[in-house]
Amino acid sequence: MFNKEKWKVSLQYELLLLPALVGFIIFFLYPSVQSFMYSFTNYSVNKLNYSFIGFRNFIDVFQDDRLIASMKNTVYFAIASTVLQNILAIPLAVALHSKIKTKNILRMIYFMPWCFSGLIIGFLWSFILSSSDTGLLNHVIHQLGIHFLPSNWLGEPSLAMKSVIFVAVWQTTGWAMIIYLANLQSIPAELYESVTMDGANKFQAFWHITFKFLAPAMTINVLLSTIGGFKVYDQILALTNGGPGYATESITFSIINYGFSENRYGYASALSVVMLIIILIVSMIQLRYFSKREESLS
Repeated sequence: MFNKEKWKVSLQYELLLLPALVGFIIFFLYPSVQSFMYSFTNYSVNKLNYSFIGFRNFIDVFQDDRLIASMKNTVYFAIASTVLQNILAIPLAVALHSKIKTKNILRMIYFMPWCFSGLIIGFLWSFILSSSDTGLLNHVIHQLGIHFLPSNWLGEPSLAMKSVIFVAVWQTTGWAMIIYLANLQSIPAELYESVTMDGANKFQAFWHITFKFLAPAMTINVLLSTIGGFKVYDQILALTNGGPGYATESITFSIINYGFSENRYGYASALSVVMLIIILIVSMIQLRYFSKREESLS
């Protein structure tokens, strides 16, 4: 039976969602559909009378050596930053979950870098890692008389991407730590008591209980870190601007360059679609794997 009062209440709550829905359609759904349509054209600022060219843009993407290099850089960055971030965040969360008197202050200190934008962090570390005389890290190394370490952290192709990964991990580990901390607080203390009574040491308790029950937090962290790794742009812009050469250029960096610097909007849109497909495939594989791991806990 139709209830007029319930319908009015329901309508009021639905209307509260209207501004968010309008924003989603205008700023996400419509541009996404438009970008997908442009990916099959030769649209650019210099060619307003664009035409349909089919899959030509997609074919060119996989024949472009520069884009192949940017894809390899992006995959390398996403894997390395995700692995390092979680390897560091888990023991850090465990340590700050213990009865340390200054744990709240330490949590704030480790979490604070994530609160700043990637550009600010990137510009800060570009000063620290600069190869010039003003570079803080090189200045400290030389003052200590250490001459066997490399000095061109951002200008050497073999070091530039590693430096970008280091900065990204330094900034985001605190965020991953907070997610793991929240999960640690939900693990029953009785489990630790029972394994201790059975003669398990701290490492065994960590491996069989802590690491096992951190599966939900690990799913979130790995998924978000991987997606963020594939979309990396701001740290690269601030630290290396894609150089030296194309040694640190990412897919997102290439999309913006082709779209806004070279005005090849159709080509940039095709590359965006390729990146979206890659992220969807990787995310689905990760979710399937980690979902099975979480199901094993129940």
